[in-house]
Parts: sequence; C-alpha cells; structure tokens
Amino acid sequence: MVSPHSQLMKVTRRVIERSKPTREAYLARIAAAQDQFPARGVLSCANLAHGFAGLEGRDKIAIKSIREPNIGIVSAYNEMLSAHAPYKNYPDIIKEAARENGGVAQFAGGVPAMCDGITQGNAGMELSLFSREVIAMSTAVALTHNMFDAALCLGICDKIVPGLLIGALQFGHLPAIFVPAGPMASGLSNDEKAKVRQQFAMGQCGRDALLESEAAAYHSQGTCTFYGTANSNQMLMEVMGLHLPGSAFIHPYTPLRDELTAAAARRVLDLTVERGNYTPIGHVIDERAIINGIVALLATGGSTNHTMHLVAIARAAGILIDWDDFDALSDAIPLLARVYPNGKADVNHFHAAGGIAFLVRELLDGGLLHEDVTTVAGKGLRHYTKEPKLLDGKLTWVDAVEQSADAAVLRPLAEPFQPDGGLRLMQGRLGRGVIKVSAVAPERRKVRAPAIVFDSQEAVQEAFDRGELERDFVAVVRFQGARANGMPELHRLTPLLGVMQDKGFHVALVTDGRMSGASGKVPAVIHVSPETLLHGPIGKVRDGDIVVIDAVEGVLDVEVDAAEWDARPVAQPAHQESNEAGFGRELFGVFRAAAAPAEQGASVFGALVGEVDSKAGSDAGSKAAGATVTHARKATATQHQGA
Repeated sequence: MVSPHSQLMKVTRRVIERSKPTREAYLARIAAAQDQFPARGVLSCANLAHGFAGLEGRDKIAIKSIREPNIGIVSAYNEMLSAHAPYKNYPDIIKEAARENGGVAQFAGGVPAMCDGITQGNAGMELSLFSREVIAMSTAVALTHNMFDAALCLGICDKIVPGLLIGALQFGHLPAIFVPAGPMASGLSNDEKAKVRQQFAMGQCGRDALLESEAAAYHSQGTCTFYGTANSNQMLMEVMGLHLPGSAFIHPYTPLRDELTAAAARRVLDLTVERGNYTPIGHVIDERAIINGIVALLATGGSTNHTMHLVAIARAAGILIDWDDFDALSDAIPLLARVYPNGKADVNHFHAAGGIAFLVRELLDGGLLHEDVTTVAGKGLRHYTKEPKLLDGKLTWVDAVEQSADAAVLRPLAEPFQPDGGLRLMQGRLGRGVIKVSAVAPERRKVRAPAIVFDSQEAVQEAFDRGELERDFVAVVRFQGARANGMPELHRLTPLLGVMQDKGFHVALVTDGRMSGASGKVPAVIHVSPETLLHGPIGKVRDGDIVVIDAVEGVLDVEVDAAEWDARPVAQPAHQESNEAGFGRELFGVFRAAAAPAEQGASVFGALVGEVDSKAGSDAGSKAAGATVTHARKATATQHQGA
C-alpha cells in the first residue's frame, strides 16, 4: 500500500476533527437501528401482513417466513429522462437474481426525477435543486416501512443521485448499492453541438437547424455523454465505493449491463446481516470516502454542482466539509482527464481510453486516494482498479489497461494535463465562490473589467439582443441563490458569453446562482456566498464597478473605495413575487425560506448534523435574517395556513 500524500492526510485529519461530534452522533444513531434485524421481524402481524399483501407466489411466502433477506428497490425510473428510461425492466432482473440467490426483492418506491436538460431556462428549473430534497425524503418514505435488509438505489442524473444517497444515509444501517444504467452511444460531438448553439444565438441558423443538432446529440436512451453532473455522479459513486467496480459507463441494453444489474442484487444480499458480511452504507460513506470523492472530482474536472452536492451528502452522514477542503486538495491533485467541456471527448471515449479503473489505479499509486476504505465490493479501493468483462458468459473483473488508449483524453499521473485540480475557491470583497478552471484557457483566468449588473438570465439575453454586450465586461447576475428562486442553472448564459469571448472581448460571470454541470470555457465564479438575498456583498455591485477575477490566486474583488463600499446598501429584489408562483413553485416556498448557503450545500437539512452555520454563512448572520424576514414570513405563513 502506497503512503498517502501529505496534503491528502492533512485535509482528511482536518475533516475528521471538525466532524467528530456530528459523525459520532450519526454512527450512534445507525448503531441503534442495527439491533432491529431482521427488519420486518419487529413488525406486528398486521404490519407484516400489509407488507406482503401485494405480492404473489414465492416472494410472498419468502417475506412472510422472515428467513430470507429482502432487498428494497428504490427507483427513479421515468420516460422523461433518457438516462432513466432503461430502468423500466431493472426490477424484474433484480427480483430474479435475488430469487436465484436465496433472497427476495420488493419495489419499495419510486422517486421523482426531473430533467435539467428539459427545464433549463424555464420556470420549472427553479424546482430543480430542491428536487434533491424531495428525492431524499421520497427515498426515506420508501425505506421507512422497515421491511428491508438491504437496498438498491436506481438513479443517475443531476439531483437524483445526491437525493437518493442523502435519503439512504438516513437508513445508514442498511447495506445499499447504487445501480447505474450507462450512457447512450456517442452522437453529434459536443463541440459541434456547442457551435450550433452559438450560431443560433447570433442568428446565423434557425430553430430547425438547432433542433436537428440537439436531437443528433441527445438521440437515444442512456445518459447524456458530456461530463456534466450526471456522469460526475456516476464517477463519484464508483470511487466512493457504492457501485460495483467498472459499472458506471457500460451501455444500456447490453448483456454486460444486465449481468452487472443482476450482480448488484446478488452482492447486496451478501452484505446483509444474514450472510455474515454485513456492510452498512453508513460505514461505506465515511470521511475518507468523501475525501476520495473530492479527489476524483478534481482529477477529472467534474461538475461544479458537487461543491454543493458533496457537502450535502457528507452532512447527511455527519461529516462536515467546506470549500477550503476542495481548494486545499486542488493544489495537490493533477488533472488526468479531458472530457467535454474540458476537452473534445465524451464519456464513451473516456471509458474506452481506460476509464475509472485506470484513473483510480493512477491516483492510488500516487498516494492521492485513501486505499484502506470499505466498499460494496469489499475492503480496499483496489477493487476499483479492475473493469468488468463477460468471459465465456461469466462476469469477471480484469485489471485496468496498463496504458491509456488515448492520451488526449486520459493520462497517467506522471504526465497530467495540468499539475493541479479543476476547481478553485474564489474569495474577496464579493464573498466566497467557486470557479471551474479546467476548461478555461490559462490566458483567460484573469479578468479585470467593468460590471454589468443583471437580476436574471433573461435580462442578459435582452442586453445581448440589443447589442449592449459588445465590449469587455463582467456579468454580475444576482438574486439567483437558493433563497431567492431555488438556484436554477443559468443555462442561457453559456452560449451568449461564449459568443462575446469568441469575438475577442474579455468577459466573465459572477453570480450567486449555478451554472450547468457542463460549464466551460468562459470564466464563471458561481455559488457566490452569501447570496444577495442573504445580504451578500455581491448585491452591492453597481454598473461600471471594476470587478477583478484572478482564478490563479483565487481573488474575487471589486475596485471601489472602502468607505463607499461599506456605506452601500445591498440591493433588494424588485419583483420577488414573480419567482414564487406558477409551475409548482408555490409548494417550494418553505424550502426557499429555509435553504442554507451554497457552501453548506444549499440544503434544508442542516438539522441532520445539528449544525447550520459555517464560514460560508456566518458573515451573513443577523443581517441575513433581516434581509429575508419578509420573504421567509410569507412562505411560513403560507405553510401555516395550509397546516
């Protein structure tokens, strides 16, 4: 076993120490639940009879007898998400595999799964981030029947995997495996798709051409092939030990995919108390697993959304991480992959070049991952240096390739694309935010330009259409945080700012909102905390202020006289009510009013760890309460009236 890198150990020790009280409380809670096996054995006869009344045949007898372990299936299947459509037949595969291996499986419940690709730029996108909380609660509802000895979680995309994991961790005494479905085959290249989007933004092609381009890129069932949040999720579940090794990027509807699904059912039975290899999910996800996730995210230039999702996931297990941890690790973790938007390749090319197995081996051999961890495949992360094959019809794991099949996509540790990771912490008088620099050209990582202040992405589009962005500028887009409007991804901004940058202007974005998990070549400081509605200083910026962005040194500043800056009031929304109604937004008012700052995961579940305030939100303090009291009272009053 290779000695861990000093920076890896420094950050890990810091997280362990910071998390000690909350982690101990979490482990005590799941230890108390571990005394309740077999789960359904503690139910009354009436409870148990209800639990198997909907079944037939052998499955009904098996659950009634309480002799065989029962798997609860929680699925995000629907036909709205190409990535989740393949899940339709998974329960049948899982049930058959369970029966063949002395167990039983029940479909415990479905969770909602919305597609950001459909809702981006529309009102429905304002429900997207909080759908994570709904999915977590739906997972809890599915598992709360107490009928199960283990769980299989079927989910892939943006908020779905974090939500499933947050929910499953509240049943941390149960073994659980996450079951992917795999990416669609490669279609129109992401680079070509982006070009057509920019052409449409400039009026150089019509909607018919744009639609044909998008349909050629997103053309069949399976995960979208760019390296956004969905595929970052799949990479994380593998490196954090919750997938079967090598299962993330195997295509749907192939013999290997189906066999891996069946193998997940067989394996989770092996992890139950009854089989003597008890491995609860609350022990798999520990401080080292979370750190491993951050490392892999940095090494691959993964989604910026995980600077929030990983924080929320960690807190669900009593672990406290912040953006300082991401930043400190970024200094030590080299970038080993270039997958769109950090390069021209897609995840199919990444997988063919060597994929996660190659990546994990390189990082382990460099001491940049914790090897001595618990995983669903067994003790130690070395299990994930192997990839699955069907040899003579039998599922087998073989060692990762010795050399990358494409050095333009995936490189060894000795020859990285760049010596440090793909994310940076940005801080200064505008607050704290993050920037994804792995796709930003080095010469564009420093921008000093006048601010143009907007209150919505629609306002940016209007300014673009009027020709007002033909100059150097920093777009400051405020009132886009979780408290303001649910923190939708600002999808419309990517092609607009890309057009201006391609014309030779120095442009950048600063926002308290989110960008897509595929945010790319334009420097974008996002998730700025505290958000404007929490009295964040980003709300003090005025048109013409010189904004300084230095992604090399991590500087986010404004050139305004200190006395003037201190005296400026924070802007307040002119039409807040417009984001509170329509498309179901009324139902999410209580979430908006309760959401934590972005650095705390933008979650409403702060009470899970018994701690809400951290560095990201402490400066907001009492000012934040005053700034949002009217908005919060409105939402709370609505809830009380409904109650």
